[in-house]
Amino acid sequence: MKVTQEKLPDSQIGLEIEISEEKTKNTYEKVVKNLAHSVNIPGFRKGKVPRHVLLQRLGSQSVKAAALQELIEETLPQAIEQESLEVLGTYQLRSDFDELVAQYEPGKTIVVSAIVDVPPTVTLGDYLNLSVKAEETIYDAQELEDYLEKRRESQSTLIPVESRPSQMGDVAVIDYRGREVNEQGEQGEELPGTSGNDFLVELSAGKFITGFVEGIVGMNPGETREVAVTFPEDYPMKELAGKSAVFTITVKELKTKELPELDDDFAAEASEFETLAQLRESLEAQFKENAATETKTTIHGAIIEELLKQSEVELPETLVGEEVQTLITQTAMQMQNYGMDIKQIFNAASIPQMRERTRPEAMQNLKTSLILKEIAKKESIQVEQSVIEAKIAEVTKQIGDRNIDRQRLRQMVQDDLLTEKTLDWLQSKTQVELVAKGTITEVTEEEEQGE
Repeated sequence: MKVTQEKLPDSQIGLEIEISEEKTKNTYEKVVKNLAHSVNIPGFRKGKVPRHVLLQRLGSQSVKAAALQELIEETLPQAIEQESLEVLGTYQLRSDFDELVAQYEPGKTIVVSAIVDVPPTVTLGDYLNLSVKAEETIYDAQELEDYLEKRRESQSTLIPVESRPSQMGDVAVIDYRGREVNEQGEQGEELPGTSGNDFLVELSAGKFITGFVEGIVGMNPGETREVAVTFPEDYPMKELAGKSAVFTITVKELKTKELPELDDDFAAEASEFETLAQLRESLEAQFKENAATETKTTIHGAIIEELLKQSEVELPETLVGEEVQTLITQTAMQMQNYGMDIKQIFNAASIPQMRERTRPEAMQNLKTSLILKEIAKKESIQVEQSVIEAKIAEVTKQIGDRNIDRQRLRQMVQDDLLTEKTLDWLQSKTQVELVAKGTITEVTEEEEQGE
């Protein structure tokens, strides 16, 4: 079989296959014979239909189309095997099928053109002399204090207050009703979703709509007050966004938080440690580790960004389509875990749009993965089997008794560990300039606004 290859963009190869006279004739005769044995034609027994009757009833073009289809399905895999091509997915016919049918004559050669996707080629840049700028996250001791304060609040006790009006920091039990206010200041109908009884509200700045909490401050238990507010333009309930309203609020009870002392007893109750000093030491180590991890992540992100600029990767459509599908499936699973009805979100109208929006992310993921794998291959970077097994055991323990594809899990773990090890290796070879957190982000935002 004569096959001519043509290198095409996007990691594709064009194949021009010349099918011999003998092959075109034998396949046509075989198809006619099979049809004669399988087609029901009134007045004739199966296998006894005269050739001219069969062609007349089915149509000569239809029979030729069936023979041509079988020719293509047989010869294309043979051509791929003959040329020793590693192909991704299946072939795509390049020739127009109707034109081929018109050209096809049993006993004469015919040329069929097709396209196949092949593994992508990666052209690396100078990855050994990278220079990047990344934001540094520095441990702030105030984070630890803020965390401890939140833990104290979570373990606070509510004590009834009767001797004074409400103030910021209190917790009030209220009944409330909201009514729309027109341009003349007149109250209208009760607004949907703006009423409640025995509602527990913490009097803290930033809670609820601006002005709501502030309007409760100074009220005594049993007191009723009208509080004017305006719903923000980005309010989640669109029917209320931007509207003016008046809330009739009655304070039924008033309570204050009594926080536990920050001492060893608190540490023993809030953690596995016996003393506050031990708890502080553990939390400080965690916060420092988090800061170091965040810094490392930004460095790795900067390295990836530079690698993507320097390297060239031709992505076959087969891989892009698979990655797009993977990302959409992951999104669907996350939404389902949140209790959302994915049937309402994923439908015939929305999925094509999702595919289009997901495509850039899929392409960047693939390019990053392929570049890092190519570097790992060139530099003989490998992950020890003991490390892979330990990580698999850790992940298996986390996900519990769910049905999982063990082989796929192993591949994912191995890929993740290799990516991490390769990035660590690249970081050791890269000139890294650390800058204050927010510096690069601010510059990027300014550039986007300028554009």
